[in-house]
Amino acid sequence: MHCEILEAGKVRCLLCPHVCLLKKGEVGRCGVRQNEYGRLYSLIYGEVTSCALDPIEKKPLYHFHPGEHILSLGTKGCNLKCPWCQNWAISQEYASCPTEKLSPQEAVSRAKELNSFGIAYTYNEPFIWYEFVYDTALLGHKEGLKNVLVTNGYVNQKPLEEIISLIDAMNIDVKSMDDNFYKKYCDGRLSPVLRTAEFSAARCHVEITNLIIPTLNDSRENFQKLTDWVAEKLGKDTPLHFSRYFPAYKMDIPPTPIETLKAAEEIARKKLRYVYLGNT
Repeated sequence: MHCEILEAGKVRCLLCPHVCLLKKGEVGRCGVRQNEYGRLYSLIYGEVTSCALDPIEKKPLYHFHPGEHILSLGTKGCNLKCPWCQNWAISQEYASCPTEKLSPQEAVSRAKELNSFGIAYTYNEPFIWYEFVYDTALLGHKEGLKNVLVTNGYVNQKPLEEIISLIDAMNIDVKSMDDNFYKKYCDGRLSPVLRTAEFSAARCHVEITNLIIPTLNDSRENFQKLTDWVAEKLGKDTPLHFSRYFPAYKMDIPPTPIETLKAAEEIARKKLRYVYLGNT
């Protein structure tokens, strides 16, 4: 889904803002969408690396079915390249990562067997799992299940519009309010993430997470810009989660001081009703 067939066997993926132009055999920047003989294929349809029954608060979603558990599924790959990723073994360095084959029907059946109120697509970036998520979410809705995305928000507008009616809640990771931060550390841009959040907040439940990394995005200016944007574009009732960073993957900066998170919370509470601190 969401590609353009071009001359000389090339294809252009239109799923995310990278809009990768791929020759035969080439794989997109997400690592899981490949040009095979002039057509674009997903390499991860039904391929599950992680499956668990999680508290919904772990997503984190605090204002959507609080106190309940949700079947959580993840695959492999990501369209951003954050060097602090806690799930790097499935999002970045996943060549030897084992998977379990799961069909949309099996996923829905498993959710119902476990008395889950829905399915969360999480652990890595769910938008690059687009076809599987779409099919499973459609079937899940027919069976009375809720669909949740835990996402970096890096998706193009048309695919987002096509799937949003199947999505009941999202936690969107806004890594910084500085576009240069996205370009330098994540191999992405800020504006598509903000657009995703603004579009989605008018159509489903949305909560925002900001991982605070010392010296990189922990300025009061960043906290203020994020707070102002949430209040003005998403609404003052939108939950905002400031999450504590710990060293992981390629990043060895010491953990975020608790005082920094409290400073962010103090700023945000002046405009927002629901501000939470995570990983503390």
